[in-house]
Amino acid sequence: MNVLDAIGNTSMVRLRRIVPASGARILVKLEAENPTGSMKDRMARGVIEAAEGSGRLGKGGTVVEYTGGSTGASLALVCGARGYRLRIVTSDAFSREKLDQMAALGAELTLVPSEGGLTTRKLILDMIETARELSREPGTYWTNQLENVDSIAGYHALGEEIWRQSDGRVDAFVHSVGTGASSRGVATVLKGHKPSLQAFAVEPGESPVLSGGAPGPHKIEGIGVGYVPPLWDASRFDGIEPVPTDEAKAMARRLAREEGLFAGTSSGANVVAALRVAGRLGPGATVVTLLCDSGLKYLNTDVYRAR
Repeated sequence: MNVLDAIGNTSMVRLRRIVPASGARILVKLEAENPTGSMKDRMARGVIEAAEGSGRLGKGGTVVEYTGGSTGASLALVCGARGYRLRIVTSDAFSREKLDQMAALGAELTLVPSEGGLTTRKLILDMIETARELSREPGTYWTNQLENVDSIAGYHALGEEIWRQSDGRVDAFVHSVGTGASSRGVATVLKGHKPSLQAFAVEPGESPVLSGGAPGPHKIEGIGVGYVPPLWDASRFDGIEPVPTDEAKAMARRLAREEGLFAGTSSGANVVAALRVAGRLGPGATVVTLLCDSGLKYLNTDVYRAR
């Protein structure tokens, strides 16, 4: 057994204190239990194993990716375990903890400056272009998370875990969209088990592009790239829930203080949206969402920093 065998099989718990009695029960997967504290470990293992199997990544090769942090840490974990060099393109828009974690796990960082620490369409495109340049060097494999279909399969096991742990009692799945891989991978599996299940995508309220709105800057790390990601498949979803950054941050703090669940801002957005869905479905139904990563990745941000 090695560290990669520790990925997955995370706990699922019921929210107790923040859920009104008039709503459905809400179950959350604790993805911070993965080795780097993020659900992205699942994707990283999946894309690297697929690249090895297809010959796109050879022994002694270099891996390149652009990321806000969690994907980079997960790739660093997998590359370290597999013996690959990793070059990461990231930005000052993302938490210091994420940058430090990637570097600690052996990633070589290239920083792209942001506009006032905000996630914008321009920032994402600048990061992609920088990664594209690095990927042209010999012996380099670009995981290209926004377009790599291998990442979708990396989340199929997560869908199976949810189905098994809920004993097949799940009526709705709610999750935020970054690349679209995790929401699509899980929704595909759950709807395969239960076609009547409803799936809802979550996006930043300031950048509601999946809802047909205009892109805008926001501060929910890891989601809302400012345009419709290539892996997005609207046919797999029954609705979209825009959540403003302030609501997502406030919910992350409530989860920590009222439920003892320490997670990041996208997790807060997931729970805000899950509460809306639970209110519509009512008692007797079950809504499942994800706590995507650990709050330890955000300690020096305004989500948790002492006021």
